[in-house]
Amino acid sequence: MPRQKTPNEIALTLLLSALTIIFLLVIIALKPFGLYANVAFSLTTLIALLVCLIPTTIGGLLSDIDVLLLDKTGTITLGNRQASDYVIAPGISRERLADAAQLASLADETPEGRSIVVLAKEKFNLRGRELNPSQAIFVPFTAQTRMSGVDLTDLSATTKNAAPRLRSIHKGAAPNIKAWVESQDGAYPAAVTEAVESISRSGGTPLVVADGREVLGVIHLKDVVKGGIKERFAQLRAMGIRTSMITGDNPLTVAAIAAEAGVDDFLAQATPEMKLARIRDEQAKGHLVAMTGDGTNDAPVLAQADVSVAMNTGTQAAKEAGNMVDLDRNPTKLLDIVEIGKQMLITRGALTTFSIANDIAKYFAIIPAMLVGAFPSIAILSAVIFNALVIIARIPLALRDVAYRPIGAAAMLRRNLLVYGLGGILVPFVGIKLIDRLLTAAHLV
Repeated sequence: MPRQKTPNEIALTLLLSALTIIFLLVIIALKPFGLYANVAFSLTTLIALLVCLIPTTIGGLLSDIDVLLLDKTGTITLGNRQASDYVIAPGISRERLADAAQLASLADETPEGRSIVVLAKEKFNLRGRELNPSQAIFVPFTAQTRMSGVDLTDLSATTKNAAPRLRSIHKGAAPNIKAWVESQDGAYPAAVTEAVESISRSGGTPLVVADGREVLGVIHLKDVVKGGIKERFAQLRAMGIRTSMITGDNPLTVAAIAAEAGVDDFLAQATPEMKLARIRDEQAKGHLVAMTGDGTNDAPVLAQADVSVAMNTGTQAAKEAGNMVDLDRNPTKLLDIVEIGKQMLITRGALTTFSIANDIAKYFAIIPAMLVGAFPSIAILSAVIFNALVIIARIPLALRDVAYRPIGAAAMLRRNLLVYGLGGILVPFVGIKLIDRLLTAAHLV
């Protein structure tokens, strides 16, 4: 779905198009005006005037993102979620829960999975097991099932008349584990629901563990919001950029993290399809969207975003889909990119406002001089020299940057109109007239 243009883009496009048409009409009408004023304008003079005065400002330079979509883990939080406790279901021992959680995490190479194994070892002295490949089939995590674990075959239970007993241990999001347990006619204890809600409200991430149709308890994963992130989001908000946290965690956990981090809104339990739909919806409303990601599932989302940053540690698909690759492996670099881009936008906005005002003012400075003066070529040459000098004068400003201020687009436009817009109108009258006098005094024309 093509992105709709923002109101600023539409207004600038219409303004520059209208100015171009008006200026062309003025050039066309200048010939009869010259005849009426007894001033002969040659075709060469008119073409030179058109080249000198036609608007050259690129309005698209004022485009700016106004929606920033961020992952939670590693971007807003430190990203090293660690298992901190086991909360047992009624009638279940902590040792049994820890052992099952460890078995379900033996093939989980994520920091969370490794921390579950370490916690079982440290708290209950449960050593890592060596599982026979013929006895264990590991179940990988997917965005759709939101569960992982292991299916174990108990060969000791095999007899001539009975097949090996299969034991399935899964850990994952509470709603998914609940649906899996209930599909086997198992019961989901109310105490486990309360534990999940309590962990979520505290900002932690709960992982429910089930052994077949029996729920054993909950693993409490802790994460920490990065220091200073709330202040950075406040600065982005002052610039008119809305932040949204998108994550696969449950709504209670996400709500707690969102409140602590200070993001504007969030999307919980998000699948890749939901992320893609969210970006397309924002773009359909005319917003420019920035996004960060690192997984293969993030590739369509990164490709759809207007500005996307892939992590260097991410998959090849994600790096190819992103506009940029962060070599430092720091997801918060997207915030730095936004601030750098905003600084560039402030500078470009000032220069663009000055240029538009300058283009308009030059007509009122040059055309009257051509109609009443004896030598139209002097006015055109003065304008050409003025253009060259103005471009050179703007280079230091572009390199130095206009002073950065965390303000919204509307406030920035008002400031530019008062400072650079007014300056762009006044400078051509003074500059072109001064150059005209200098050329005449030096007898160069």
